Amino acid sequence: MLAPIVSERHPTLAQWQALERRTKTEFDQGMQSGRVDHGFWWIFHSYLLDDLDEAASGRDGLVQRLVENTQNSANWDQILPGTRAGLDRIRQKFRIAVISNADGKIERVLSRCGIADCFESITDSGIVGFEKPRPEIFEAALKTMKVRAEESLYVGDVYSVDYIGATNAGMQALLFDVAGAYRDRHEPRVESLAQLESWLRK
Repeated sequence: MLAPIVSERHPTLAQWQALERRTKTEFDQGMQSGRVDHGFWWIFHSYLLDDLDEAASGRDGLVQRLVENTQNSANWDQILPGTRAGLDRIRQKFRIAVISNADGKIERVLSRCGIADCFESITDSGIVGFEKPRPEIFEAALKTMKVRAEESLYVGDVYSVDYIGATNAGMQALLFDVAGAYRDRHEPRVESLAQLESWLRK
């Protein structure tokens, strides 16, 4: 059952971040080789159950339920304190927008979080019909914003989806690497919204 895992054996923040690093390593390698056997969240929750020593019996069904729960945008309504203030400071100097692989409801999610109005446009794969890293989703957002790709910076947290997708679409890109998955790479990266603000000031 899912409830005992959540209530009695909840991983620490360090464990969550280690899971994220492992997942991104495997997922990026699969995306770059053209051999992706499972999606990002399937990999993540499989590693989670490994760490929790969950038995193999019924495991795939449990992973599938966890994936479905994660992909449900109704659960995406938690943001860090100070997020709104940080976005407000950034949009004083830059036009900002969202490009999201979501289920067609990301604007409602951002509204519940109280930050939807920070963005000039919100491009949702569930509406436009293309997911990152496909160039079409980036092009749709650029068209809505009426800006050229080379004038734009995309900030995302998965190298093979966000960084590669944006740069292939002609945009500049920056990794938002809270868990430190890409500390050994040479691509530009930040680990917090505050670091992003400092990076943009440079």
